[in-house]
Amino acid sequence: MSSQDPDQARRAGRALDAANFFLADVRDGLGPYLAVYLLTEQHWDEARIGLVMSIATVAGIVAQTPAGALVDATRAKRLVMVVAAIMVTLASLSLPLFPGFVPVAISQGIAQAAAVVFPPAIAAVSLGIFGHAAFTRRIGRNETFNHAGNAVAAGLAGLSAFWFGPTVVFYLLGAMAIASLVSILAIPEPAIDHDLARGLDDGDTRSEQPSGLAVLLTCRPLLVFAICVLLFHLSNAAMLPLVGQKLALQDKNMGTSLMSACIVAAQVVMVPFAMLVGARADRWGHKRFFLAALLILPIRGALYTLSDNPFWLVGVQLLDGVGAGIFGAIFPVIVADLMRNTGRFNVAQGAVITAQSIGAALSTTLAGVVVVGAGYSAAFITLGAVAAIGAIVCLVALPETRHGTLPPPGKTAPPTSAIAAK
Repeated sequence: MSSQDPDQARRAGRALDAANFFLADVRDGLGPYLAVYLLTEQHWDEARIGLVMSIATVAGIVAQTPAGALVDATRAKRLVMVVAAIMVTLASLSLPLFPGFVPVAISQGIAQAAAVVFPPAIAAVSLGIFGHAAFTRRIGRNETFNHAGNAVAAGLAGLSAFWFGPTVVFYLLGAMAIASLVSILAIPEPAIDHDLARGLDDGDTRSEQPSGLAVLLTCRPLLVFAICVLLFHLSNAAMLPLVGQKLALQDKNMGTSLMSACIVAAQVVMVPFAMLVGARADRWGHKRFFLAALLILPIRGALYTLSDNPFWLVGVQLLDGVGAGIFGAIFPVIVADLMRNTGRFNVAQGAVITAQSIGAALSTTLAGVVVVGAGYSAAFITLGAVAAIGAIVCLVALPETRHGTLPPPGKTAPPTSAIAAK
């Protein structure tokens, strides 16, 4: 842990817990509910839904790397998160008022562009408070509270939507946004070491200046990891919206509630797996956890094709909790491994999340086209095959990244491009 007042660190940790819990609903905006809302309330077809979701994701792609660079550079990280939360909320709440294709695409583009700030900012604040030694455990805790927040929000949305209709998710988003703002501002500003937060080491080998941005292109493991992340999200992003559409087509009135059941089921499973990553990844290996997350997706895609029964679909969605729970916790840890002592942790997060966003954007478009042309089962098989390719790339080309494979403390850490050359 970085040197600071222990009481201050404890207060910061509790505030981070609350921020992760309440931002869980805010950082994703309408998320998978958008597809259900547009399908059942606005009567859009699957291809049009996929297109508007992809357009919104492109806005996130454009904003992602600059957002990471901003988090690296600014010492007002809390303010950046507050502004982003307000933008996501206002953009999403405008959707019922302006339901046309262009307004929806613009509002969701704004929401997506603002939301890309949260992952690097939360990770940066966590690293700046707790340091490299405690980072994996802290990220596991962050993801535990994030998934718990998602489960609670989805449960409330499902119960409320059953009685009041799908538009209730907009009111829930507004309430969670207010709570998230209070939580973010409760993080003590003096607790954050901003040099440490950008990935400079917290030991005697700390560099005085960040590495050049060229490290993003010369670090071969980072490039391989970015490819694997792209394939993970090319496979994963469209699966839950497709399940939601299948459920809504079977029972329009229950579509949002069943979607909430899927989300709650997955989020409940994510909690123990995020805790497992935080507790065991440094011992068992970071690559092994990431590979496991990739391998879950082909299994999940195949199982979705076996039955249209709502209980089966919700049950299979439990596997999303395994894969996404592992991925969310291990992602910033691997980037921190590769960018250690470069000072480019957050811009590297932004660059890799850009690849993630490209995969997500292509995923919804690919799935929509395949569904229209060949049906839902073909789409699930296609998405699963993409993840299988990612697992092969990870197994063959990505080295283990945990710090035990890097130079020991007391020696100057080489740039990650030198590690990649081994």
